[in-house]
Amino acid sequence: MTSKAIGPPKLEKKPVKFSNLLLGAGLNMFEVTTLGQPLEVVKTTMAANRGDNFMGALGRVWGRGGVMGYYQGLIPWAWIEASSKGAVLLFVASEAEYYAKSAGASDFVGGISGGIVGGVAQAYATMGFCTCMKTVEITQHKEAAKGVKPPGTFETFMGIYRAEGIKGINKGVNAVALRQMTNWGSRFGLSRLAEQGIRRVTGKEDNQKLGAAEKILASGLGGGLSAWNQPIEVIRVEMQSKTPDPNRPKNLTVGKTFNYIYQSNGLKGLYRGVAPRIGLGVWQTICMVGLGDIAKEAVEKLTGDTVTAKH
Repeated sequence: MTSKAIGPPKLEKKPVKFSNLLLGAGLNMFEVTTLGQPLEVVKTTMAANRGDNFMGALGRVWGRGGVMGYYQGLIPWAWIEASSKGAVLLFVASEAEYYAKSAGASDFVGGISGGIVGGVAQAYATMGFCTCMKTVEITQHKEAAKGVKPPGTFETFMGIYRAEGIKGINKGVNAVALRQMTNWGSRFGLSRLAEQGIRRVTGKEDNQKLGAAEKILASGLGGGLSAWNQPIEVIRVEMQSKTPDPNRPKNLTVGKTFNYIYQSNGLKGLYRGVAPRIGLGVWQTICMVGLGDIAKEAVEKLTGDTVTAKH
């Protein structure tokens, strides 16, 4: 009796499907409308007010509008960003990971490659102007707390566009791109690495599916550990902030902003807001990686259509 050698599973090119893009948009809309935006507001508040600790930032946000203060910038900017960036991430990261693996990359390297390319695509497609306008929205509410009525969201958008053009509403986009490529490169790569560790501990083979709790554990570890790049996030907030600051250099670049923050607040200032950032990273990664895999299976059972997105 002869036995056939079992080789590695064949890597196949996955077709582009609308269901993949819809799944990504839906997952991000769920993430931002639940815990995502409150954590984003607290994180941005701490990064912009680097003298605040976590509890101080919570009090500052509450003072700007109570519970609704934690949802500043949700409509329309966070919703626009969420509905588009999830679709971009799922599609581009899946394609990039496929080509990386076709070139011989491991799951870990393939995951990092997909995350980096997907993150850069997110930044330049929609996230530049959305993150800028969310930061402006939070800054304006600081002015409102001082008794100054800020202009409306779209009035502000048009004011920036008339004064500075596309460059103005995309201020800080290079910092956003750098943040996103390191964000999702870390999250996908570390999540896949955690999955491999779980497989070794549980004795599961590569072709065996992980359970829901195992997927979420791997995703959460990837999201939490990806907060190492918090200085890039603090730089992004400072570049996009509309808070008047006579000490802030003109025509900020990533390098100029880094030097300004470091000279003003030291290394601690560059990591201000890391606690809510870790929470946000864990929640985003659970939604996109852990719940994303679970949601794909549910969609396939419901519709009978094969969802091909990896993340």
